[in-house]
Amino acid sequence: MLRSFRLGEADRVLHVYTLERGRVGAVAKGVRKTKSRFGGRLEPFSHVELVLHQGRGDLDTVTGASLLRSHDRVRSEPYRLQVGTIGLEAMLRLFTEQEANERAFTALTRFLDALEAVPASAGARAALEPVVLSFQLKLLWVSGYMPHLGSCVECGEEDAPLVAFLPSAGGVLCAACDGGGIPLSPDGLHGIRTLLHTPIADAPAAELGERARRDTLAVVTGSYEHHGGFRLKTVSA
Repeated sequence: MLRSFRLGEADRVLHVYTLERGRVGAVAKGVRKTKSRFGGRLEPFSHVELVLHQGRGDLDTVTGASLLRSHDRVRSEPYRLQVGTIGLEAMLRLFTEQEANERAFTALTRFLDALEAVPASAGARAALEPVVLSFQLKLLWVSGYMPHLGSCVECGEEDAPLVAFLPSAGGVLCAACDGGGIPLSPDGLHGIRTLLHTPIADAPAAELGERARRDTLAVVTGSYEHHGGFRLKTVSA
């Protein structure tokens, strides 16, 4: 479950990401009633198995729901909730069509599982949490926007220091070719490479410094702006 919002007096519209069909919109009728047969199963962050009826309209109708993982620990702790909300918005913005993507679905389920192990960190900036940075890099990867990090995208130089990221070219630049890219430190480059090739669940153990996290966030944000024309509201807030 990615998000939901009220419809009428008792219904909710759900945005879900499915293994078979990708992004799907559905109506859960009567879900806001006290005696709803769905109970609390249709909440954002929940991993559920749905039975959907496809009618003639844009929205399916939920006719059955079985809870696989509630992920209540995410919803009940403020920091985890902030981190998770960033990840769900990224999923919503990058995957907008009813088009199956098994790797995206797998990344989402692993992200939701990993969120439960994220420690409560009052005062920390959720956008710099390694779990959500790792997840977003994986989403860029499966969307076809994986940053090129092995050599300068302009001249192909592999041995010169790589000092910037150019979203329009989708990769890093050496000092000789940098003409206004996003600054990238050695720690940042190492951090991005580490998070790309580390399972989401292992991201907290990557021990990334503040600069590495900020550089990674800047690369992710720049990629969103160039390829999708958006910024995440949950990060900007």
